[in-house]
Amino acid sequence: MTPLQKSILNAVKRRPMTLRELQNNLQVDNSRLRTSVSAMVATGELSMRNGTYVPGFATYENTNAPAAIPCTLVKLAARFGFASRDDGEGDIFIPGRALHGAMPNDKINVKLFDHPRVEGSSEGEVVEVTVPNNRFAGTVCLSEDGRMAVEPDGCRDVKFLLAKQGSEGVHLGDKVGFLITHRGNRHSDHRAAVVEKFGSSDYASECAKAILYGRNVRQEFPPEVLEEAHAYDNAVIDPTEAAKRLDLRGIPIFTIDSAETKDIDDAISLQKLEDGYELGVHIADVSHYVRPGSALDEEAYERATSIYYADKVIPMLPTQLSNGICSLNEGEDRLAFSCLMRLDENGEIRSYKFVKSVICSRVKGVYKEINALLEPAEDADLTDLKTKYEAVLDQLPAMDELYRKRLVLRKARGGMDIESNEAKLVMDENGRCVDIVKRDRGTSECMIEEFMLLANQCAANAGRTNKVPFLYRVHEAPDAEKMEKLSATLLACGLNAKFKNPIPTQLELAALLDETRDQPIQIPVHTGILRSMQKARYAPQPLGHYGLVLADYAHFTSPIRRYPDLAIHRILSEMLLGASASQLQKDFNEFAQQASEKSSKQEVAAVRIERDVEDLYKAEYMHNHLGEVYTGTVAGITPRGVFVELENTVEGFVPAAQLCKGEPQVIDGVSMLDPLTGKSWMLGSSMKIQVAAADVALGRIDFEYMVE
Repeated sequence: MTPLQKSILNAVKRRPMTLRELQNNLQVDNSRLRTSVSAMVATGELSMRNGTYVPGFATYENTNAPAAIPCTLVKLAARFGFASRDDGEGDIFIPGRALHGAMPNDKINVKLFDHPRVEGSSEGEVVEVTVPNNRFAGTVCLSEDGRMAVEPDGCRDVKFLLAKQGSEGVHLGDKVGFLITHRGNRHSDHRAAVVEKFGSSDYASECAKAILYGRNVRQEFPPEVLEEAHAYDNAVIDPTEAAKRLDLRGIPIFTIDSAETKDIDDAISLQKLEDGYELGVHIADVSHYVRPGSALDEEAYERATSIYYADKVIPMLPTQLSNGICSLNEGEDRLAFSCLMRLDENGEIRSYKFVKSVICSRVKGVYKEINALLEPAEDADLTDLKTKYEAVLDQLPAMDELYRKRLVLRKARGGMDIESNEAKLVMDENGRCVDIVKRDRGTSECMIEEFMLLANQCAANAGRTNKVPFLYRVHEAPDAEKMEKLSATLLACGLNAKFKNPIPTQLELAALLDETRDQPIQIPVHTGILRSMQKARYAPQPLGHYGLVLADYAHFTSPIRRYPDLAIHRILSEMLLGASASQLQKDFNEFAQQASEKSSKQEVAAVRIERDVEDLYKAEYMHNHLGEVYTGTVAGITPRGVFVELENTVEGFVPAAQLCKGEPQVIDGVSMLDPLTGKSWMLGSSMKIQVAAADVALGRIDFEYMVE
């Protein structure tokens, strides 16, 4: 920095100054001053605000901020990035020149700017990369000067030159895993080397492999885990252990899942009584096999959840357990952890108990088949189905009856039924997506969900009332500011969304959900309400579940695929053996805290992977339908354009430039108006589109507006 530039900076630090004020203050030649000021703006040492010059983003000094804030870089684009503060106090915007080569998932220290370009925002500069992340997945491309390069996934327009060694046989458009081998002070100075080759980015399956690699997903089990798992090859239950348990093999217990399910966690039984019902929810006793301190347990803790995508699964436990001795397979004796509940004639819980049991599922029920039995189509021949379900057929009417009563109770308390528009991907023998259909939930799916909810509720109640360490599934009340924005959006959509209090009751939100169900506005309203909510998570404190309107809720019913369920089984098992609350607190307090945090973090990562991979397959499917015309629903509106969702759940983007001849006007976030033509588009309105482009590598679909 020249002496004049130092003088300019010192002057504007005292107070903002115009160019004329700087000239009068410093008594320098106007031309020389202009040259210096322009250079300082270009390098970020000065910024312009309201016609005056102030210190820019390259000026570190901020006496009100700590010397550096520990963060993690969470997003990177060509001209900016976002860092998430490790103390949980929000995100910091990082201008491109202030990134200094930092990469996503780098642990960094950030210095806040004294004068952010947007008043009141958090903006800063990376002053140190403390723990670099050098492992990425990406797509092979060309640099601006025509050399072989790679663009990291999720970092659009960021490119690194590839080292020649290790990149032999790599072609343009390939999906690869790579390491940053050299870091410079700018992203353009970084160099990379390919370490994994996945194949063409035209195929979703190859792009999915790259996502898993880039996000460090544990796909293979370590040798010590496999060694422990091999002990359960073709295993059967131990008769000595079975003799210690409540024997329920004489009761007609059965499972209901999708046809392709291989890891069966839960089974049910129901007996109708004179004054109500006895419902049994029988869960695989995974905790009997996965013991604390074992390699199996440590690996399950690290994974925390199974990841399901397309037609594949990355299991939390090896198949010897997940599909074998722990899976409640038809006709096979299994050790279970049963929740036996008594419900009154209205479906309210009167009492419950947890017992270690031994069961044998009579039949592997399938949702579609159970739905056909519960709601038979006209002239349907159900002879074969009735034969298959003969051992449990008489339970189905009582189950349906109890479910209907539970549904009345859920609606009365304001339980929210948000339509999520889940997609089912149909794959061919080569792993290509050949169809996408909207996943329908019939009576049996909803019925099983309600029965599992009851068992989960009882488990949480047992933890809370006995004052023992526990992992609760919590969903806190929404933020008042988000609710205010939601209310304004819904009012702009013409809905009666004036809430009595800053935080609406669940009944108020449930009424809005029901009002818009099966209406054109359903997609944006249901999605808007969902996005305005807090995220459900795991916590050692019983904070309740806002969405379900329950004081007690936990996850007990899926220990094969979720670690919190396994952890709860372990704690409840010790309770059944007579351990005191004080002993359980000593043994499990720290465990419950750590397992809650770890499982919440891994769940977020798994959901993101599942969604991102689904986007890849949707783009792959739509790539085979380029040029085809569909009618969809406007599901989102931004100044850049609108998002349109098709009947099959595929969502694509229509640029504003195709819709508006003038500068588009977005009104209340719910409509877009073209001031020149007077045309407008609103959330929930239909739009005729043509599939213009589908980029599999990015999981992005572009639509072209078709004038009707």
